[in-house]
Amino acid sequence: MRLDKMLAHMGYGSRREIRGLVKAGEVLVNGLPAKDVGMQIQEENDQVLVYGEEVIYSEYVYYMMNKPPGVISATEDKHDETVIDLLDPLAQHFEVFPVGRLDKDTEGLLILTNDGKLSHQLLSPKKHVPKTYFAKVEGVVSQKDIDQFAKGVILDDGYETKPAKLTIVQAAEISEIELIIVEGKFHQVKRMFEAVGKKVVFLKRIQMGELSLDPELELGDYRELSKEEVEILRNSQPIAF
Repeated sequence: MRLDKMLAHMGYGSRREIRGLVKAGEVLVNGLPAKDVGMQIQEENDQVLVYGEEVIYSEYVYYMMNKPPGVISATEDKHDETVIDLLDPLAQHFEVFPVGRLDKDTEGLLILTNDGKLSHQLLSPKKHVPKTYFAKVEGVVSQKDIDQFAKGVILDDGYETKPAKLTIVQAAEISEIELIIVEGKFHQVKRMFEAVGKKVVFLKRIQMGELSLDPELELGDYRELSKEEVEILRNSQPIAF
């Protein structure tokens, strides 16, 4: 790969700006000043430094965000703040997109990446990748609801959901539950509870596949996934209830 292409991809500026960095001696390749922006770089073997900092090349980037309520899961919107607006300029440079959607008023785990293959793998209806939610629900959630969710419920448009695993954390006038679903229909969790006469008043996604939301991430914060976490997502398996 050409040196200027590598550095442009990693967010170090336009190719013209990178030429300026090379002329100023700010780019070192294997300890020596780069003399030609067109020189070929072996990303896995050559060491590239810019301003003394090593450049670690990556074709794809992966971020975990604790999405706050009031922000929409989209790359752009004329009226509302999007999850992309919460990213710093370097993260935005990679043109990432959210893997699936969380409703505007729903918070929690959201993956952002520019890896379309992984996104398709996680969202494909054929893959049945599980998604786990914590919710507060108006009404006493009971064993009857658990049994109904395990069979699938019929939504307001006549669609019958796939089986889901409902766990009661606390049964009360405002019940607390965890729910695992394997599909992602529009407002699905809320509509499932509406189908059994209850209303979701708080909703948070806490897990996708085997990857859990980092408890240290505050609302609106994000971080890069580790290589191990990316592999966890890649190896996500269907779940049977």
